[in-house]
Amino acid sequence: MLDTPLWKKISLWVFTLALAAAAIPSLISSFTSSDEPAPAPADDVTAEAPAFPEVDGEDEEESSLPQINLGLDLAGGSHLLLEANPADVASQRLENMEEAVESALRQAVPAIEFGDTSRSDGQLSFILDSVADIDRARAVLEPIMMGDGLRREWDLSVVDGQRIVLSPTDAGQATALNSAMEGAVEVVRRRIDLLGTREPTIIRQGENRIVVQVPGLQDPVALKRLLGETAELEFKLVDQQALPTNTAAGVANPGSQIYPYAPETDFAGQFEAVKRLGGIRGDSLINARAGVDPQTNENVVNIQFDQQGGQKFAQLSTENVGERFAIILDGEVISAPFFNEPILGGSAQISGAFTPDTANELAISLQSGALPVPLTVVEERTVGPDLGAESIRSGLIAMLIGSIAVIALMVATYGRFGVYATAALVFNVLILLGLMAIGNFTLTLPGIAGFVLTVGAAVDANVLINERIREERKRGRKVITAVENGYKEASRAIYDANVTNFIAGVLLFWFGSGPIRGFAVVLVIGLATSVFTALTLTKMWVSGYLAAKRPKDITI
Repeated sequence: MLDTPLWKKISLWVFTLALAAAAIPSLISSFTSSDEPAPAPADDVTAEAPAFPEVDGEDEEESSLPQINLGLDLAGGSHLLLEANPADVASQRLENMEEAVESALRQAVPAIEFGDTSRSDGQLSFILDSVADIDRARAVLEPIMMGDGLRREWDLSVVDGQRIVLSPTDAGQATALNSAMEGAVEVVRRRIDLLGTREPTIIRQGENRIVVQVPGLQDPVALKRLLGETAELEFKLVDQQALPTNTAAGVANPGSQIYPYAPETDFAGQFEAVKRLGGIRGDSLINARAGVDPQTNENVVNIQFDQQGGQKFAQLSTENVGERFAIILDGEVISAPFFNEPILGGSAQISGAFTPDTANELAISLQSGALPVPLTVVEERTVGPDLGAESIRSGLIAMLIGSIAVIALMVATYGRFGVYATAALVFNVLILLGLMAIGNFTLTLPGIAGFVLTVGAAVDANVLINERIREERKRGRKVITAVENGYKEASRAIYDANVTNFIAGVLLFWFGSGPIRGFAVVLVIGLATSVFTALTLTKMWVSGYLAAKRPKDITI
């Protein structure tokens, strides 16, 4: 029967009103923001805050309420296309392999003596001191060449009897590039999240490109600077044997390499020779924060290593007290202080003529992790909010006109049942907006199209129900039986149609990207809300009317 228990009525009303209430902040924001100019980015920053636009206290209070985020096409913002050079991945991979090989050969029991290590033409080669160690070297290097153990990433060959040559395989290079790009996407995502922006779009495009869209960020200069920084931090010992004349001429001793000083340092234009291997990379960092040195009043970045990195840093500083070490960021020396004493706490301080802004940006870059591969900006666009505001205003006007026309037609055609259908349509819109706000989804222009489509689906469902009830009455069914059969029979067609659309929406979301996924999200959620309002809410209202009035006939 159509009877709805009291507990079920209360549950449905609480659920419906709660979701509808969640939509109110988004509706208020849409109507108010369309008439107000977009606020200019804040220029004032503090030494401890990220050097990017922030919200004031009032905005933070409003942002605590769930709201729908607007996409780049509606809110405006910055669009960047970043590209990685596969040659950089190959070079970094070759350097990592060299360090792994030297460590493995030295740790063999007994140690395998070797010399004349070189990297050229994308290959790593070294000469064994004894021909008898070739088989042992093969056995030691085999696990390293297999990478993850599933595929061979390096080939080993012996040249001239004692020289071992390691060459990367095509499969290994492809895997390394894919891994580097996946890591780069995550690092970019973490950096943008630290800006406090909402719902950025960060997706891979092709093998070596990343598309970044940040709604609401009108000035892409700071964003480009932040995303363009590799933030590859290294601590390497200074080569004390290097002659200043050789260093200035770019000539390094075997096992060393030369880095320039960063332009913002006091030693800009000079160079430093450092030992190539045996240092510490910044991937062991767990925290980085901008601050001010209380003794010198300089802007600095305080860093904290994880346990393994702290132990390695402590060992490096203990074994080299009195020697200088270079702090290298993205291939440039920012300072080269002395190890005056062992540093055992796992903490260090980076100084280098920072301003508050540059110190904050470096802290964000280091805290989010180093990019596995340098990224360059190959395309940039800034989208103003004016077009988006016009789109929202036009969309609201179109929806309002269409909804009034639909409501008038439903009420004129189905009378009381048309009123129920109208109420279901209104709640369908509110519940859809509420779910998107709670889920922190982003609404784009194609999403508005999906929104309108789901409104049509909700109306269709009510039309099917009412027409089925009308047919049952024409067959002579009593009112209660006609209504009950109408909902029962119409529900089959409604479920069939919406399941088909649901599958289509899921496939669009799975295989699509960007605007297509925005359309699919709204479509899938809207289908669920339209079925709920048409088959559950209207049935509760109709059953309440029939139980209270006991009509002998209905006009439909």
